Amino acid sequence: MRQWRILLGAAVLSSVLVVSAGASENRTSTTNVECALQIVSTWTTAQLANETIAIPVEATNIGALAPAARAGYGGILLFGSTAPASMPQVLATLQRERPGHYAWMVMTDEEGGGIERLTNLVGSFPWAQTMGKNLSATQITAIARRVGTALAAAGVNTDLAPVLDVDGRAQYPGAANPDGYRSFSGVPSVAATDGTAFMKGLQEAGVMSVVKHFPGLGYATRDTDYGPAAILSWAKLQTTGLVPFRQAIANGATAVMMSNARVPGLTSLPAGLSSVAVNALRNDLGFNGLIVTDSLSAGAISALHLSVAAASVEALAAGDDLILFGSPTSVTATLAQAANISSTIVKAVADGIIAKVRLAYAASLDLAARNQLTCSSTTTTS
Repeated sequence: MRQWRILLGAAVLSSVLVVSAGASENRTSTTNVECALQIVSTWTTAQLANETIAIPVEATNIGALAPAARAGYGGILLFGSTAPASMPQVLATLQRERPGHYAWMVMTDEEGGGIERLTNLVGSFPWAQTMGKNLSATQITAIARRVGTALAAAGVNTDLAPVLDVDGRAQYPGAANPDGYRSFSGVPSVAATDGTAFMKGLQEAGVMSVVKHFPGLGYATRDTDYGPAAILSWAKLQTTGLVPFRQAIANGATAVMMSNARVPGLTSLPAGLSSVAVNALRNDLGFNGLIVTDSLSAGAISALHLSVAAASVEALAAGDDLILFGSPTSVTATLAQAANISSTIVKAVADGIIAKVRLAYAASLDLAARNQLTCSSTTTTS
């Protein structure tokens, strides 16, 4: 049985207890996820679907996202090297447009080196591999804490980092190699220690870290953005690529991004579309937090003749919780694509392809990841 079903059953039971006639109420605290489940239990299928979708946007265009805020999409993914100085104020204004005023996930990719965003507000810092070779774990935590503090001040509450992939190649990432300098080390224990140190620094700054790309992209046959790729076999990953993920999860990782690569010996599908790969993360590694897709606009996905909307259905059915897609075009075009993804998810629920409880649990994990919620469950005494 999938872990989400176990958790969902307990949470739903706690939220639907009926007070017997003449009985007194005893209110007990619930977990954040259980509270989120109580909240989303009243939502329509369309609201649940929107909550699982993140909107890509150039940081310079965030002022045009009021329709996305009002629609209740679960997050935004910021692109671009610069952001308006007014971005925190703009994000706060958009926040007030959101249903229930629940905080949405404001994300970007701040990895260091050549993978940086919003540099006018956040500044620059070294590639992960440079940090891994030259800095202690304590120093890496300090850098990540500074980056996280700057992100938080800019209104960004989630960093799609660090890369936990184990890859020692001293190469710039590109079509043939998705990692290279993005990896802290080709030595699993070093990648684990340094990646966890970076995660810790972000968390200390109050920014959620999304570790990636499970179960690893180290030594992939190509970059999945450009087409299908395979990584090391599942057997080899046990002592290589999985080591950093195990350590990060043991040290409090709250969000994990899936890869779009296939894993020989585990799944022939992109990992993020494979219930087998998701269940390995949930059950074998014991992770119970938020699972995020890699971009479903990637070449590895389109090579399967799946549209982004169809791939979103596959990802949610497999057990992912938050959908990422595309690079921003115009805000109008991006919102139209998001609406198409949402309507396709709604139809998939109506057709029985995605169980509504699965969608509700995904939405609740997204909501709980960025909100401290307060609910109570009602029990009875005679």
